[in-house]
Amino acid sequence: MAHQYLKETQSEKTQLRQWYAVQTYSGYEEAVARYLKQRVESLAMGDKIFNVLVPKEKTIKVKGGKRQTVEEKIYPGYVLVEMILTEDSWYVVRNTPRVTGFVGPDNATPTPLSKDEIDLLLARSQATGEEGRMTIDLRIGDLVKITDGPFKEYDGKVAEVNEEKGSVKVLVPIFGRDTAVELDSLQVKKV
Repeated sequence: MAHQYLKETQSEKTQLRQWYAVQTYSGYEEAVARYLKQRVESLAMGDKIFNVLVPKEKTIKVKGGKRQTVEEKIYPGYVLVEMILTEDSWYVVRNTPRVTGFVGPDNATPTPLSKDEIDLLLARSQATGEEGRMTIDLRIGDLVKITDGPFKEYDGKVAEVNEEKGSVKVLVPIFGRDTAVELDSLQVKKV
């Protein structure tokens, strides 16, 4: 009989276990996640607060003319918390330093995120962001504006597209002549 009660209690907890978005001071997401994990441990709340996540994804940026993979926050100013919402767990999260409140109609009644929202966020966070082959939405003859590098703000015409390298050759008018300049595809945008 006691064994059956234990199973029912565990399944009830599984049903009540949901993800909530918590608003933080911008730029303090990592610190809030760290503080909250420490509070969960020190206040023995591991049976009510299970995961604390700062959702991030890997993106490719051009810095100093070189392509780099960087990790960026998907939602700056927010931390996700998987928990069973009780008065105690709400209090622990809400009173963590640099937390401004739960996302919901008001701070006292947080709204859980849907399973679809969480699945999408977790999939984005776990994407590899590999620098392999990428598709470039440019064609030969397209007019582009250079957005980075020594020819920044120049307009030009695409002469060649190399999807394997992620680069384009752009004809830029310099001293009255079209000069071919090889650029990373992230350094240009269509006009």
